[in-house]
Amino acid sequence: MIKFGTDGWRAIIGESFTFENVRRVAHAHAKVLQRKGKRKVIVGYDNRFLSEHFAFEVYKVFRTLGFECYIANKACTTPMISFAVRYMGFDNGVMITASHNPPEYNGYKIKDYFGGSATPEFISEVEKEISEDIKPENFKPEYINIWGEYMREVKSRINMELLSQRDMLLVHDAMYGSALGTYSHILTGTKISVINIRSYRDPHFGGHAPEPVEKHLQPLLLKVRAISANFGIANDGDGDRIALVDEKGNFINTQLIYVLLLYHLLKNKGLRDGLVVKTVSTTYLADRICKAFGVELKEVAVGFKNINEVILKEKVLFGGEESGGYGIVDFLPERDGLFTGLNLLELIVLKDKPLSEIIKEIFKEYGEAYYKRMDLHAEEDKKERLKELIKNPPERLGDFKVFKVNTLDGLKLIFEDDGWLLFRASGTEPLIRIYAEMPSQEKVDMVLKEAVKLFT
Repeated sequence: MIKFGTDGWRAIIGESFTFENVRRVAHAHAKVLQRKGKRKVIVGYDNRFLSEHFAFEVYKVFRTLGFECYIANKACTTPMISFAVRYMGFDNGVMITASHNPPEYNGYKIKDYFGGSATPEFISEVEKEISEDIKPENFKPEYINIWGEYMREVKSRINMELLSQRDMLLVHDAMYGSALGTYSHILTGTKISVINIRSYRDPHFGGHAPEPVEKHLQPLLLKVRAISANFGIANDGDGDRIALVDEKGNFINTQLIYVLLLYHLLKNKGLRDGLVVKTVSTTYLADRICKAFGVELKEVAVGFKNINEVILKEKVLFGGEESGGYGIVDFLPERDGLFTGLNLLELIVLKDKPLSEIIKEIFKEYGEAYYKRMDLHAEEDKKERLKELIKNPPERLGDFKVFKVNTLDGLKLIFEDDGWLLFRASGTEPLIRIYAEMPSQEKVDMVLKEAVKLFT
């Protein structure tokens, strides 16, 4: 059975992710769009194994069914497809990618008319339509240049003059994904020099998942230290997520990236018109910053599609999640690693301080927060144990008294000092994720140690 997860359908190439199944999904997707009277579709792809060939199969299905359809003229990022839907006149978009999943996976993401991830309701319609394979006609591909239009729009929304005021050195780690070359391209002509690493196509992604987490970013940390760069940025396989490294070559966790962005948008860019959205796995500092600036904050389940649901109903200025995806909604209701990174560059230049010092300032003003995530392979007994815990949550975890319980997505235990621990099953991989944020690193380690005991 083909089922979509947190963001798209993902499966192992050659097992479930086959040309036949991709055509079946595209056929179902096309039938839903036909019912809605939509006719124009853009198809993009990343640097994964066979991605361009899967994209061509999708293109042929849509063309066979009478759609006006185009393929990106080269590998692109997922936000570029969302951009094409929102700004270039397309009704819907398909991105062939498995994002940050291991190399043996590929996937099918759907981008809806507003320029973001399709809603659960739309996905449900597509899943219900999946049935027979279709034998498409062999159309000649029609390509379109998304890169140029996207880069022009991004430049118009970033203070490029500001980025030309200070000499800085940035290391960009594309992790062999489709974000390669994006920072070099857009920062040409500024005073920010870019050194690129892992900036060519490798469908094996160096032998591990192109996920911008600390354990996969040692080449970036080492390079920043070796050349005394001001900071480093990494993007995942399809360029919608970001990781950050400070001037000392230290990994900056994704919660702090959320905080830095939120602070920049509210303090420096003066955004107030709308609410801020975070997922249940995102930092408590967001609550404190929003309160300080008089901005409403809403919490949703994990997955950017849940943020999009709020965007479609209410005025949202910023939304983001712990996994490293952040959306500045005035541009796109979508995660975008490049646009996020450029906004962080603006903050660093404006502050005219090392990144580590900026974080210390924020801690001094809003309180300290330390974060860590760990994953447990989800054997059946562990899945059952999580269900039991959701029904009967503990009142205490070691030295930490549970102040409040949140079951919006998994089980979140909130402690009296704002610290929290979250257990949830991954929507894209056979894992149970355990997240913890506390006022000190020592407390993070303590609470995670107690959390693991619940599953042993």
